[in-house]
Amino acid sequence: MPGLTPHKIDIQQGNYVTQEMVSKLKPGMSKSQVRFALGTPLVTDPFHADRWDYVYVQQKRGRIVEQRHIAVIFKDEKLVRIDGDVASAPSAAIAVETAATPKPAPGAAATGEPAATPKSAP
Repeated sequence: MPGLTPHKIDIQQGNYVTQEMVSKLKPGMSKSQVRFALGTPLVTDPFHADRWDYVYVQQKRGRIVEQRHIAVIFKDEKLVRIDGDVASAPSAAIAVETAATPKPAPGAAATGEPAATPKSAP
């Protein structure tokens, strides 16, 4: 029949990680603290135990409308880096490499905030 197409449902798969969740991460956090903030990772690779991947895909009518990927990197069981689509808070000392630049919230310019200064030893 012309004009008749099969029904395609909306599908959400993976871990939906928000900017607010990522901003809670701080360098040196343990794996259990990161799991509490972001949830259980979708992908844990036995060959790369120090890397957790959070993947999210949303499909509407068979087309991908949103796709995110965040990799959390540990060294000696402590958080050292986040790679992916969601940026960390400007004051956080975690190195972030963004694959897709998120749109900043209105009035949230990165240039107006001073960087955090480390405490000096006595």
